[in-house]
Amino acid sequence: MPRIVRRPLHAGTWYETEPGLSSGLETWLAAADTGNTHARAIISPHAGLRYCGHVMAHAYKHIDPQRVSRVFVVGPSHHIYTRQCLLSVANAYSAPQGQVEIDQDIYSHLLRTGHFERMRLETDEAEHSLELQMPFIMHIMRGQPFKLVPIMVGAISPDREALYGRLLGPFLDDPQNLFIVSSDFCHWGQRFGFTYHDIPKHGSISKSIQWLDQLAMDVIEQGRPEAFTAYLEQYGNTICGRHPIGVLLNMLQHTQVGHVIRFQKYDQSAQCQSIRESSVSYAAAVMTVV
Repeated sequence: MPRIVRRPLHAGTWYETEPGLSSGLETWLAAADTGNTHARAIISPHAGLRYCGHVMAHAYKHIDPQRVSRVFVVGPSHHIYTRQCLLSVANAYSAPQGQVEIDQDIYSHLLRTGHFERMRLETDEAEHSLELQMPFIMHIMRGQPFKLVPIMVGAISPDREALYGRLLGPFLDDPQNLFIVSSDFCHWGQRFGFTYHDIPKHGSISKSIQWLDQLAMDVIEQGRPEAFTAYLEQYGNTICGRHPIGVLLNMLQHTQVGHVIRFQKYDQSAQCQSIRESSVSYAAAVMTVV
């Protein structure tokens, strides 16, 4: 069969090409705080890098590339409706900095479970939630051999999140595996169909959004999938990667290693003051072994 490479179709619009790309990544990473522990998983936004690159850096700064040989990228579907998790038909992903091979052995294992399907190349290339992680991945991992495991998560139920968490959780036991969960937080405004705000309680629309997102972050840090599901049912926060996050929280129930999740950075694309405005929230989290 002919070799298939997924093209970075969002390069030049959602993020720069080289040489400006690497320069921008270095600037954001240099400004980000870091800890002394290596991330086994991160939650990272996926908007245009000019909006959220500075937030993403606070998660990627915690990755030790010398300890990673396989990167799972788990993101939501924005363009097609599916109740499953989908795998790429490509042999490799391309980014402005080069190409990385997809781990076909892991793909074969996942396909044998009967709960994963292949997506069309056109679907893969149209989706930005996976591609927008690639510039940082390639930059952090430069010079280190590794393989990629891209997974697109559909609009799955809490029961399906639990199923995929059971299937993927054991991969957390391998210290050479890194999971990147791709998600923005609140999409606020009439164009998103979500305008929650309580100005008397919080003082402004933007602070209402921050309160709502902070509550989500607090719940995610608990590591309890049922608590996150209850939060979403109560508030309806438009977290586009809620299903990948739900899968991650369920993975924690199926690993022999203890983990802790801590959020490192939060920002909004705009500080909304009027119902006519809109914004998207960005949050970066790091999951480490305890």
